[in-house]
Amino acid sequence: MIFIVLNFTLAGVLLTIGVLTLKKVSHAGEWVFASLPLLFGLHQFDQGIVWLGLLHVVDTHVLHVAAQLFVFYAQAVLPVLVPLAVWLLEARGPKRDLLASLVLIGALLAVYVGWGLAHYPTQVYVHHVSLVYANASIAHLWIALLYILTTCGSLILSRSVTIQLFGWLNLIGLVVVYLIAQYAFTALWCLYAALVSGMLYLYFIERRIAFLSALRRTEVQVEHEVDDELARLTRHLPRLRRLLVRPH
Repeated sequence: MIFIVLNFTLAGVLLTIGVLTLKKVSHAGEWVFASLPLLFGLHQFDQGIVWLGLLHVVDTHVLHVAAQLFVFYAQAVLPVLVPLAVWLLEARGPKRDLLASLVLIGALLAVYVGWGLAHYPTQVYVHHVSLVYANASIAHLWIALLYILTTCGSLILSRSVTIQLFGWLNLIGLVVVYLIAQYAFTALWCLYAALVSGMLYLYFIERRIAFLSALRRTEVQVEHEVDDELARLTRHLPRLRRLLVRPH
């Protein structure tokens, strides 16, 4: 029962943070990354539905759909969404090219995992008070390694210290969960990743401050240029008027 309350409470908190984060977007390239807290909130809400299904509070069909959506987002969407989000934030240079490679790897991994999840049934059950999502198509070490490379690796490559920290925290959490509770890896790591995703709001506050500061400097510069030109025109207008209206 405590995990149901935790999932729905965390979902509510992250949905609120997600909306606030989206309001801090200053450029088109920030939308994907800024959507992560909101998506993690929806992801945790979906896991709350899975818990309700296992307790027979909701229909079995709803349980099946919720479980499929949870695993699909966690295993197929994140490997391409995270590097894409970081790539859109990165300035031109070698790091952006490397991130583009991770986006491609993540896309190929997403196609393979998505195909596997569609063709093999996903089982969900409770073990040691944790949810276990089991699917034979994704139970491979090479998939796990590529998953870590595309998700955590892309975050660590970012030029932003905050995003790097987010990446390292996710990598540490991933390793700890794998060592302690490998059987519930998908559920517990996504729960942990959702918890630390709240720090992304701070990142977008920093970016918003930088954007508004740059905008203010531009406005001041434009204002000075306008004042200078207005002063010149004001000085020249009487002289020009006298020349034009002088009788011939």
